[in-house]
Amino acid sequence: MRPIGVGRRNWLFAGSDAGGETLARAMTLIETAKMKGLDPQAYLADVLDRIHDHKINRLAELLPWNWEPAGQPHSEAA
Repeated sequence: MRPIGVGRRNWLFAGSDAGGETLARAMTLIETAKMKGLDPQAYLADVLDRIHDHKINRLAELLPWNWEPAGQPHSEAA
């Protein structure tokens, strides 16, 4: 994914305040995934694919710092 430069022109086409807030949330997830060394595109694709049937009390598992790709076993301390 291409990095997004910060500037007034970038926010001109957010559409509305709600659109700007949604964009800010998406950019935060993308940048956090990058900081954790994840591929942001793979992370977002996996999370969007899994979120519809994920239990609401376990949503923290889908955050970038807890996320494991689908199909990988969870590592638990013995």
